[in-house]
Amino acid sequence: MSAAVELMRSGREVTMPEVAKAALVSEATAYRYFPDLASLLQESMAGQWPTPEQALRSVADSTDPAERVAAAAEHLLRQVLAYQGAVRAMIAATITRPEAVAARPALRLGLIDHALAPWAEASAHAEAIAQLKRDLAVVISAEALFTLMDLLGLDAEDAIASAVRTATTLTRAALGPGGPD
Repeated sequence: MSAAVELMRSGREVTMPEVAKAALVSEATAYRYFPDLASLLQESMAGQWPTPEQALRSVADSTDPAERVAAAAEHLLRQVLAYQGAVRAMIAATITRPEAVAARPALRLGLIDHALAPWAEASAHAEAIAQLKRDLAVVISAEALFTLMDLLGLDAEDAIASAVRTATTLTRAALGPGGPD
């Protein structure tokens, strides 16, 4: 697992043969411990990323939902960029084997929930918050970042800025500039 973590931190492509090579074991040995790359990545990623509370500490006292959502988006997308090889491998594994989706961490959902927690309790806004969370799950994602970079040719900084701007715009449209009244 430590070889997988080091490979993930490098940002390079992560494959089972590369992990086995870095761990100085055969690929067959690696598969003896982990049935597939997604399982290895899930277990290796556990504890590598900060909790939503830790990630959003800088905006903990903010009463602006757009500011909190922007911080969540920025944090997630920078983490995705840092662990790009592993994230791409995890996405590929869940696309080719949808039954493995449960193995894929839903880090964005925890960040979105935490960013909007101060407003989620207001029953008058429950449906608006629920819809906003669904909308944000599309924008605050590795898939959105990779679309902006790979298909649209944006560099990483411009891609992150675009996704953060979109998440902020969605939040303001749903909740107003300072959150729901």
